[in-house]
Amino acid sequence: MGTRRELRTVVIFTEGRNSEPDYLNGLRRLPHVAGDVALNVELRPEHSVPLPLVEQAVKRAQDPEVDECWCVFDVEWPRNHPNLAEAVALAQRHGIRLAVSNPCFELWLILHHRDHSAFVDTAGADRLSRQLDRRPGKSVDAAVYMPLRSAAARRARLLEERHGRDGTVFPNDNPASGMHALLASLDTTGTA
Repeated sequence: MGTRRELRTVVIFTEGRNSEPDYLNGLRRLPHVAGDVALNVELRPEHSVPLPLVEQAVKRAQDPEVDECWCVFDVEWPRNHPNLAEAVALAQRHGIRLAVSNPCFELWLILHHRDHSAFVDTAGADRLSRQLDRRPGKSVDAAVYMPLRSAAARRARLLEERHGRDGTVFPNDNPASGMHALLASLDTTGTA
């Protein structure tokens, strides 16, 4: 009789109502993620700015059953979310992992389809991502994106490396997405 392997419990807090949960639930359904991780996606539209989202994650991370807490949120351009620096600092102090997209999650969606290295505002990223996947609204079909996630992660890492070489720091690192780090944490097969 084999021994049952313990699942890692990962809780992800997101400000998004559609795109982010659709995508994250697609990750949760991947067989190798489902076999290794008990993934809980917590939608917090009432906390639609980063600081309260991180505060919720800090509280949840105190649960001894939780192995890892993440917050997925946007920077937003031209007007950044308030208290971004405070949210990041709070997350760092409490071991909350962040997957921040700059300007927005739609930049992460764009990176599934192509390179994108030019500054883009939120409306422009939304428009371009809809052109690339031809979706009519904010919801995404995760099945379209899952096979492309490795390419997106590679492109996001290249943007991060470029910002590092240039000395560009958050929140001025537009375009950028930390979603590749979340994928690497969840996808233990190394395909992200």
